[in-house]
Amino acid sequence: MNAAKQHRVIKVARSWLGTPYHDQASLCGVGCDCLGLARGVWREVVGPEPFPIPPYSRDWGETGPREVLAEGARRMMPEIAPADVVPGALVLFRMMPRAIAKHVGILTGPDAFLHAYERLGVIEEPLTPSWRRRIAFAFMFPQR
Repeated sequence: MNAAKQHRVIKVARSWLGTPYHDQASLCGVGCDCLGLARGVWREVVGPEPFPIPPYSRDWGETGPREVLAEGARRMMPEIAPADVVPGALVLFRMMPRAIAKHVGILTGPDAFLHAYERLGVIEEPLTPSWRRRIAFAFMFPQR
């Protein structure tokens, strides 16, 4: 992703700051969850969503043989190694050991990210070592 695209992703993502948390929603200023935030940024930066998102559970401890969120992202976005993340990257977090990746954020700097968090809505916070070690997958937004 070029620098202009990275800045655009970050600018659009930050426009969602303060959006209340609402499970499975994706409306800037109205409500979203972490995936809804990523979907909204996609719509503004890339274009229409390429396929409908099926309902999903909020269980961060969910286990299973398939990384459904990562598989979906791979269908649309170039994957990069978690160690190679740069601002503007979409990151998927594994919130519990042995669980599948179920939380999404967008890097806004080398040590900061934006995400939607229950009870807090869309916030930007430091990418602390605790958050960084939970990154399971990373992707770049494609060109329009």
